[in-house]
Amino acid sequence: MLAIGLMSGTSLDGVDAVLCEISGPMDQLSLKQLDFMTLPFEEGVKDRIRMVIKGEHIHTQLVCSLNFELGHLFSQAVKTMLDKHGLKGSDVRFVANHGQTLYHLPKAEHPYVPSTLQMGESAIIAYENQVDVIDDFRVMDMAAKGEGAPLVPFSEMLLYRKPGEVIALQNIGGISNVTIIGDDFVQAFDCGPGNMMIDEAMRHFYGLPYDAKGTCAASSPIDETLFNELVKHPYLDRIPPKSTGREDFGEAFVMEIIRRHPTLKADQIISTFTHFTAYCIADSIQRFSHRLPTSLIVGGGGAYNDELMRRIQAFLPHIDVKTQEAYGFSSEAKEAIAFVILGYAFLNRVPANVPSATGAQKRVILGKLTPNPFTDSLYLY
Repeated sequence: MLAIGLMSGTSLDGVDAVLCEISGPMDQLSLKQLDFMTLPFEEGVKDRIRMVIKGEHIHTQLVCSLNFELGHLFSQAVKTMLDKHGLKGSDVRFVANHGQTLYHLPKAEHPYVPSTLQMGESAIIAYENQVDVIDDFRVMDMAAKGEGAPLVPFSEMLLYRKPGEVIALQNIGGISNVTIIGDDFVQAFDCGPGNMMIDEAMRHFYGLPYDAKGTCAASSPIDETLFNELVKHPYLDRIPPKSTGREDFGEAFVMEIIRRHPTLKADQIISTFTHFTAYCIADSIQRFSHRLPTSLIVGGGGAYNDELMRRIQAFLPHIDVKTQEAYGFSSEAKEAIAFVILGYAFLNRVPANVPSATGAQKRVILGKLTPNPFTDSLYLY
């Protein structure tokens, strides 16, 4: 069957859409990536998302509107993919829509309870494209007392597990997260910042969305004082399962660092942030792995940052660090593919959370269905 996966991450680049062919039982899954694209967000959309994430000058009208505005953008990504391949919604079995995370609160912070909020109204996707949409994958895991993240480990187990080997799958989006897979165990947790701090600094200093290939970072030494300050961040010492987001490492955090270090040059800050990101990844794997992996397979936008990849390898000299392309998969499409697999698990009534990764009390089926509103009903009311 054909399926489309939709994902918008903490980097706020836009809507990632992947078209896949998927079939077979879950333990013998067959998946082929047919196409991948990103529909970029306009700056106004990014600004409105950031306003909600930062919690500054927001109101219920903005939050209400943003849910539908994102729904139209996610729907447009589906339509663009369908049109590109001469398909109709009826040719696709389902769309798996992660949405855009506006806030993730995995631990209680009095008076607030653990919770998560993804937006991008699926009814719009279902109506405009006449297709079943599966979404809201995180909330059932949180109902089961998990953190609702990370969710990618389920797909990684199915696609990458190899008998007798310990393999680490590292995703570097806005946040970096790792899944470590052995014969008898699966671990997964957020390591800390991925591209997030680097991207915020690039926007602040240069008005650019990211450090292409790590050129700025490679041009400057790090500042040891700032680096030693960063490695004391309390998130690094938290024991998994754990997850994080913009709440810890986003714009407010970066701007405060820049304010406290006015004498540092832009490239020195970017280089130090890059070093810190690499350190968080290596430190997490070395400290928290049940057994050290022999290979680290990197996906996400950070896989294209050559300087970041070089520094990760330097921190992990005894581990073979390669991108997903070396294994025949797309680094960009990794998370969107993961949600296709989660949608497929929902259809097959297969629990898809990994309690060792999220801390959930039980394995549970993830997702909610927004059906194609034009499908003829099998029931009479």
